[in-house]
Amino acid sequence: MAASYDRAAESLGNILHMEHVNLLIPDQQPAITFYVSGLRYTRDPFLMVGLENMWVNMGRSQMHLPCRTPSPQLLRGTIGMVVPDLDEVEQSLRGVKPALKGTKFSVKRKNDRIETTCPWGNKIRVHAPDPEYGDMQIGLPYVELNAPVGSAEKIARFYTEIMGATASVGERDGKRCASVTTGKAQYLHFIETRAKQPDYDGHHVAIYIADFAGPYEKLMERGLITMESDAHEWRFIDIVDLDTGAVLFKIEHEVRSATHPLYARPLVNRNPAQSNRGYKRGQDNFLGQI
Repeated sequence: MAASYDRAAESLGNILHMEHVNLLIPDQQPAITFYVSGLRYTRDPFLMVGLENMWVNMGRSQMHLPCRTPSPQLLRGTIGMVVPDLDEVEQSLRGVKPALKGTKFSVKRKNDRIETTCPWGNKIRVHAPDPEYGDMQIGLPYVELNAPVGSAEKIARFYTEIMGATASVGERDGKRCASVTTGKAQYLHFIETRAKQPDYDGHHVAIYIADFAGPYEKLMERGLITMESDAHEWRFIDIVDLDTGAVLFKIEHEVRSATHPLYARPLVNRNPAQSNRGYKRGQDNFLGQI
């Protein structure tokens, strides 16, 4: 007799992977101190190694931090990250506090997570590996976005009908939330809030999708495509009510095809426990699940 499996539970929908979050910053030095020395992630050694931009590897995902503006971009929500050892990262984050004096950096341990802010005030929540994040030990499991009250169902419908994504509506931390699957153990969470939010400043997320033409055509019909990047990429900003056309939320989506040259590019991830003191030969690379 054939075994019975829940095939739907293994379906990601059309969005294959959330590759990066992009935030403009004014200065690389505090970013290196925070993301590389504090959070113990890895600066990409091959691409964007100059002073105009830096890519920080986090498992199979990245933070992109172009240094192009005196005014840093602020994500309206929280970026979720996973690290292999929460205690070690708490220690290293506290260790960089003197170097980040005078910035908006903060760090607070809350039982099974760390709440921290980058030098410019972006909120980041750091987790240890957990079944909730699959077998991820380093990575970007979610981005939470502060959405208007009454928008969750409409946002979930937009992603389902336009993007072909898997989306659901429920609660997150007691608040109404639209959760969109963006890869293996990855999500965009749109959490309803009555709190006033700052104006959208241009930050973006990058995703890869399997059906590259279908969503593009639907967005073109509605006049929502904002950039024709190249053969492998297009972009849009507005998430809209499909009945009225009213804008529900703004965040640029850098949408890439699975034929994009960077899709599934192997990323270098260092072993954050390695050091020059007590160096262990052959253990420079992180060997856990990414």
